[in-house]
Amino acid sequence: MIFWQQAFLLLFLLYSLLAFIHGFWETKIKKNPFGLSLLFNPLGSFVWGDAVIFGIFWFGASVITLLLNNWLLFWLTFSVFWTIRSFGETIYWLLEQFSQKTLNKPETLWTSKIFPHTSAWFAMQIFWQCATVVFLILTFYLGKLWFFS
Repeated sequence: MIFWQQAFLLLFLLYSLLAFIHGFWETKIKKNPFGLSLLFNPLGSFVWGDAVIFGIFWFGASVITLLLNNWLLFWLTFSVFWTIRSFGETIYWLLEQFSQKTLNKPETLWTSKIFPHTSAWFAMQIFWQCATVVFLILTFYLGKLWFFS
């Protein structure tokens, strides 16, 4: 890896550690595991409880990538993670549409700026379906590069 890649991974490692620490504080100390953690969305952390687990995960992935000195492995891990995460989000929003109990009020979602009322839920679902497709294709592409490099 070249210097800027190592620097990026080191910053990502610190960002992940910060996510874990802040997420742990919000979840354990403040008892706020479902509060939104917008700052850490790139880690797949949408609420503070996510930040605890994903902070540790991305910290470990960054350490392993730095130790193995393999930039492509980091991006393959990132792509596989987002494939799985987006698939899970697709299922979550699909279930939200048909649940008797509303966990996410439609007007609180970013999709509600375009999609009125409960249509914001299916917009979330199809957004995550598209993300799954993109990251699945990227996973295959990066996997091919990694295995044959």
